[in-house]
Amino acid sequence: MQSDIEISRAAAIQPIQKVAERAGIPAAAVEPYGHYKAKIEVSQLGTADASGKLILVTAINPTSAGEGKTTTSIGLADALNRIGKKTMLCLREPSLGPCFGTKGGAAGGGYAQVIPMDEINLHFTGDFHAITSAHNLLAAMIDNHIHWGNALDIDVRRIVWRRVLDMNDRALRDIVQSLGGRSNGFPRESGFDITVASEVMAILCLANDLEDLEARLGRIVIGYTAKDTAVTARDLKADGAMAALLAQAIKPNLVQTLEGNPALVHGGPFANIAHGCNSVIATRTGLKLADYVVTEAGFGADLGAEKFFDIKCRQANLRPAAVVIVATVRALKLNGGVAKADLATCDVEAVRRGSVNLERHIENIRRFGVPAIVAINRFNTDSEDELEVICDVAGTNGSKAIICSHWSDGSQGAEALAQCVVDAAEMPAAFSSLYEDAIPLFDKINMIAQKIYRAEHAVASPSVHAQLARWEASGFGSLPVCIAKTQYSFSTDPSQLGAPVGHDIVVREVRLSAGAGFVVAICGDIMTMPGMPRVPAAENISIDANGQIQGLF
Repeated sequence: MQSDIEISRAAAIQPIQKVAERAGIPAAAVEPYGHYKAKIEVSQLGTADASGKLILVTAINPTSAGEGKTTTSIGLADALNRIGKKTMLCLREPSLGPCFGTKGGAAGGGYAQVIPMDEINLHFTGDFHAITSAHNLLAAMIDNHIHWGNALDIDVRRIVWRRVLDMNDRALRDIVQSLGGRSNGFPRESGFDITVASEVMAILCLANDLEDLEARLGRIVIGYTAKDTAVTARDLKADGAMAALLAQAIKPNLVQTLEGNPALVHGGPFANIAHGCNSVIATRTGLKLADYVVTEAGFGADLGAEKFFDIKCRQANLRPAAVVIVATVRALKLNGGVAKADLATCDVEAVRRGSVNLERHIENIRRFGVPAIVAINRFNTDSEDELEVICDVAGTNGSKAIICSHWSDGSQGAEALAQCVVDAAEMPAAFSSLYEDAIPLFDKINMIAQKIYRAEHAVASPSVHAQLARWEASGFGSLPVCIAKTQYSFSTDPSQLGAPVGHDIVVREVRLSAGAGFVVAICGDIMTMPGMPRVPAAENISIDANGQIQGLF
């Protein structure tokens, strides 16, 4: 079979104006970026209600064997269109860090891709560069304000705003800045996070419009004075310029699937260190234009889906109609104790053992009052007996499993899944979030730890509790919480696969994202600036004599 990029290049790609027309987007709203990409000016879409049905695609905990969540999202959207349901796909944009690091691209795979794949994975329409620039403009204005007299009395020991870069670079995690003498400012410790961990990214993805974006940017807390007063981006008069840098980036990006169906690819916060969903603007645009919107949440359902429900749906007043949980035989065998080198060997009992992970995710989704469907992303090494185990596990846990082959067969391979999703979405759902706004911040953290991760309880130092209490006293107690932890386990230990119980969730640090509208609880050993692996994907990426990118996957 051809590689992903070969399949992408062989596709009969349509001019973006035709894709927009098919989606019902008026020509006045389409701002082309070349022939096959466009920005959408949502103010030109009219005042129709967002009445489509929202379908979330999530997954079991990710493994090195791969699950194919994005591929399944694309295959499902194509299949829904195939069976006559007008459907819009809403995905996150890829980050350059994973593209050149471990994961590779994030435009799907096989015959379930969004295209042009190479352009989407590399730079796209420049949104991430704009977010990086807006974030670092604020950082520069902080240091400039201090250099010129520090009228706001910012305590240089309590600046919490670091810089960002859209690349994995462990050397920048912790730095000493402003060396070189008096003209370069005051030396202090700082560091870099990856752009997808920036609060500016989260703000762009949760903002309702440009006005809301600027208001949220102004609420960013960059540090504190010696008297413990918060200093904001608005205090530094940085919010207007930051919004100006993001004026184009806030517009959703329109592309297409291999089958010519419309896809809005916009925003990209990580799910283990942020809330892991595409933009609210893109989702609402899709719901206005289509009968069904297929979107995804990052990593496993314990991180991505929980944050989608408790942060994105809460802030944007969204109500999902159904959830698809992606699972593979290979990933469940890893959870069942099989070594990666042995995954091609049939092992029914290992699938059965590993299926406790799937059972936990089904239980968690049902806790939110939304029907859960299991999509088995089939590999050619899967046996019928192994597949049957997953179907039985889903059935005994109040769900239904559908075997899918969209990677090799496109929409035809997900047609049964699409019909099952329609059947589930047509039934009335009783969606509700996990916790109420009014309960204390640490109680929210503890509730997620106990009900979603099945921990004994969450644990934090007195200083963390004191910080949460100060934020509650300052009016931030009603915010939702965003748990930052490893994506590989329900616990904070990535080696604890399956469905661990009785562990502690240790909160080592909390951060206030006042502009985004949530409190981040950093748990366990989690990095906000990833590093590259021993053999990064970048080693295999090049450009040939014809100017075409090679090696992306």
